Formats: sequence, structure tokens, C-alpha cells
Amino acid sequence: MVNLFIDVNSASKAFGEWVEHFKHTPSLSAEEVQAKIDQQENVLIVDARRFDEYHTMNIPGSISVPGAELVLRTPHLVKDKNTTIIVNCAGRTRSIIGTQSLVNAQIGHQVYALRNGTIGWTLANQTLEHGQKRRYEDYVDTSKIDEIAIQRAKSVADQAGVKYISIDELEQLQVDTGRTTYLFDVRSEDEYISGHLPNSRWVAGGQLVQETDHYAATRGARIVLIDNMLVRAYMTASWLAQMNWDVFVLVGDFQADLTETGAWRPTTAKIENEIQYIDVHQLYASLEDSFIIDVSALAAYKKGHIPTAHWALKADLARIIQTTDLSSYKRIVLTCRSSLLAQYGVKEIEEFTQLPIKVLKGGTLAWQAIGFGLDQNSSLLSEEIDRYKRPYEGTDNSREAMQAYLDWEFGLVDQLKKDATHGFYVI
Repeated sequence: MVNLFIDVNSASKAFGEWVEHFKHTPSLSAEEVQAKIDQQENVLIVDARRFDEYHTMNIPGSISVPGAELVLRTPHLVKDKNTTIIVNCAGRTRSIIGTQSLVNAQIGHQVYALRNGTIGWTLANQTLEHGQKRRYEDYVDTSKIDEIAIQRAKSVADQAGVKYISIDELEQLQVDTGRTTYLFDVRSEDEYISGHLPNSRWVAGGQLVQETDHYAATRGARIVLIDNMLVRAYMTASWLAQMNWDVFVLVGDFQADLTETGAWRPTTAKIENEIQYIDVHQLYASLEDSFIIDVSALAAYKKGHIPTAHWALKADLARIIQTTDLSSYKRIVLTCRSSLLAQYGVKEIEEFTQLPIKVLKGGTLAWQAIGFGLDQNSSLLSEEIDRYKRPYEGTDNSREAMQAYLDWEFGLVDQLKKDATHGFYVI
């Protein structure tokens, strides 16, 4: 029987609940953790989310250690052998997976998940910190190879049935067009930028487990993980294998193959129509008679956009052009953060207007880089529906929404028990 799971990252979140249900992952309530802080007990609180989430709000005194880094970094952050480790996230999944990772790797400390994360902390009327910058990189030597951590992580990966692959075998998989192969680099982004395998995509290992549907859309595909220190790949792979993915870790001497530098760039569809560009100086000189539409994410637009620019969903461009009085303008200018998305909007509107359609070369980032100012006054031409805001993001969520989100997670195990297709197991 197939069950319908409604929300984003549903498979990953359901898996997290499955793990806790069968492994009885140890946890503490927000009140119990606050008591330990108040009593100045020997505890280390590590935040398994992305750093930007941690920076927005965090448990007092905690350090940012994204999920896949926990087994590699946490043993070097504890005060002594008696330190109790507490893992938190915003809700439940990354706390559960992070805590169980440390338990599975047998690191020799008491480990607990903060039950219900920052949501539970907020619902308990306890105070969060904001704007903190404590990161594991500030406290440990990130270049040092940890052989003990490698052994621990390898043992977990073996138990989960993870497979291993050489660089030559990887090349054979990549030329196999009969099946999708994803190649993910699960180190830190800085490590990826300094040198990575061509055609690999960076994603923090913990986020890959948390948001598998975002990164690996083809169910049943092969997933190959890269980490020259191995620990992060082993631990990430152990969870993906238990989620029923066909997962491999790249092993062997491949350091010399990490030849590509820079941030990951997605492969984009070919733009068939001819694009006319306008540079930032030209646009600056013609702001008054340019109808500017910014198709960036709304959150990016609100942080700062070109003066007079309106925000719109790319999907609404044709409707907007057909229903807007453009008689006082000499051109239409499309922009976004980088100009990439804006380029794809030209074809959608060119048949509905006689005005020249320009794309701002380099987008809003180029405007900002030259020193021109940004505006934060919003002019919205579309509904604010470009992104589903999850109830654990940001600091302005209602208590009802946060509790409803937790209640949804609590019900996922019962849903899984009615579903014969998920293939989850736990070691």
C-alpha cells in the first residue's frame, strides 16, 4: 500500500522518526537542557543545522557543527571524557540523526538530542541567542586526519551496507547513460571551493540526509559521495543506505583529481532566443524610463534590490506585461541576483510587447558590486508564494504553526507503518 506524505523533505523527516522509534535515540527536553546550562554542568551543545540557520537563532552557548561533521569534529570539542554532548536542530530530524550518528560511532560520551529543537525551546518560553558565530572551525584543526574517527565511521558504513568505489570505477558509472548517478562532495563548502572533482556538486552531508528530495530527485539512482577525510562521506552514506539508496563512497588516492575550483554551478538549459543586455551604468542612467522586473527569490529582493524594481514570479511575467500600462517606459529590464533566471524570462514576454526587452548583465550583484545603492521598499507584482516557509525557519512563527509541525512529525511513523514502499531499515 502507498501512503501520501504531505510536506517538503517528507521522506527524510519520516526516516528520522523511524530511526528514533526503533533505536530509542536518547533525548532531553528543553527544560532539562536549560537546567544543565543553569547548573553549569559539563555539557557541549552542538547545532547540526546549516550555519546560516544557527546564526539566525541558537541555543545559548552552542557551537555550529553541521550534521556530517559531528563524528569528525565533536571528539575534539569536548572538555574531557566526562562531557555530555547535546545535539540540536530546529525541529527533530537533524537532532535525531546527529545524535544517533554519535551513538552509532561509539564515541564514548553520553549523547542526547534536544527534543524538538529550537521549536521546543521556544514553546518552553526559553531564550534563544541570535547572531552568534561560534563554529567548529574556530576550535579544532580542520586539516588534521583523524584515523580513529575514520575507523569508527567506516564501521558504521559497513554495518549499513555502504559500497566503495575507485576513481576508475566512478568514471565507468558516469558514462553509463542507462541510469542516473549523482556525485556529491560532502565536505565543507570552503574545502569544495578550494578543489573538487569535476562534475561533482557540493552539499553538506547532513543537509543531503535532511533534504534528499531536493538534491536527488531520481528515486533509485546511484549516489556517490566524496570526502578526502572519508568520515563525512562514510556517515552520510550510512544514512542514505538505510533510506534505501544505492550509495557508494569514493575511496583510494583521488586527492590529485580534485582539480576544479570555485563554487558549484548548475547545468542550465540552452537559451534559444537572442538576449539583449544592458550594463549597470546604462541602466543607472535610464532608471526613470525603464520598467524593471526582478525575478529573484522574494527573500533576496526584500534584502535589497535596484531602485524602482518591481518583484514578480517568473511564471507571472506574461500576465504582468499584458495587464500593465507601459506607455511611459522606453524599455523593459529583467534582472535577478545574477541575471541567470532573468534570461529565461525574455522569451515568455517578447510576443506581448513592442518595447525592447533587456537583461541586466550580471544582475543585481553587478549593480551592487559597482557601488550603486540598493532599495528595500517593496513593489510586488505577484503573490508572496515563491517559497514555502517551514514553521521552524526564522523568528516570527506562530506557536500554533510550530506545534502543528511537531504534531505532523509525531504522526509520520504511523504513516510509514501503512506504507509498503519506503524500504527504510535501521542498523
